[in-house]
Amino acid sequence: MSTAKPSSPGVSARMSRQASRDTAPEVAVRKLLHAAGYRFRVNARVPDMPRRTMDIAFTRAKVAVMIDGCFWHGCPVHATQPKSNAQWWRDKLDRNMARDLETTEHLTAAGWTVLRFWEHEPPSGAAEKVATVVERERQARQTRHKGGDL
Repeated sequence: MSTAKPSSPGVSARMSRQASRDTAPEVAVRKLLHAAGYRFRVNARVPDMPRRTMDIAFTRAKVAVMIDGCFWHGCPVHATQPKSNAQWWRDKLDRNMARDLETTEHLTAAGWTVLRFWEHEPPSGAAEKVATVVERERQARQTRHKGGDL
């Protein structure tokens, strides 16, 4: 890990003010899901992983939704590489991507379905996919539950 510091206190302060929750893309997807009748938890903690949250969580269906910012999470289409203090930023962004992978693997191992979307993806498409997966998981859990009653 690099020992480099942010390039200036101003840059550090500006970046720390970036929204980490309730971003416009998250809110847009949540509004569409809510309007379609879905109920979910917002910024729910990831089980057994302190300081990690799911943007949208359907706890009974075990579906976790993450809406990742292009800069902070390394979008292959829109990610940029800061020129100032480049190594510090590269290390930071690499850690973010590694944390995303670790979180996804942890949730998957615990039986969750993890859906990740980029902030630039249309909210309607994300909401449709989430709804489809939630319905599929609800059906699968209901079928397993009924099968266990025999």
